[in-house]
Amino acid sequence: MNAQRGVKIGYIDTEYILENLQEYKQVSTRLEEKAKDWKKEIEDRTRKIEQKKEALNSERILLTSEMIEEIEEEISFDEEELNEYQQKRFGPRGDLIIQKQQLIQPIQDQIFNAIKELAKSKNYDFIFDKSADIVMLYSDRRYDISDQILRTISRANNRRKLDSRKEKREIENESLIDDS
Repeated sequence: MNAQRGVKIGYIDTEYILENLQEYKQVSTRLEEKAKDWKKEIEDRTRKIEQKKEALNSERILLTSEMIEEIEEEISFDEEELNEYQQKRFGPRGDLIIQKQQLIQPIQDQIFNAIKELAKSKNYDFIFDKSADIVMLYSDRRYDISDQILRTISRANNRRKLDSRKEKREIENESLIDDS
């Protein structure tokens, strides 16, 4: 007898999962600190350029046209350099985006693996991401499996910690045996 079962669907909220993962908080904090340093560097360089402009304006009547032109070129060069630096750090292919992708990729892999594991063990046919571009007009909270994904990731992380502790103990025991 072939029993038909309904399609089993669940959804997750990636933003909710990320907000509740300690690793993501640590990565975000590190990135924010780097971005803060870069912003400070940009502010310092901007301030120096503004000081050069003010100095030029106040000394303009004392300078020759060649000297004025030379200082203006120097200011223009500094502005171009600053613009390139801003693009290098915060542009679409800048360090901030690249580093964010590199640091978050392992966390995203963890989430995906947890989803696959849960989908197979609980026989889900589809799992959607509420925070993605898919339009979810309505979803009952009981189909939200975000907390289950968090628990799966936590269990995996705890297993890794236990395994590394077990390995440390085994190494310590081996060294004790070697000493005696």
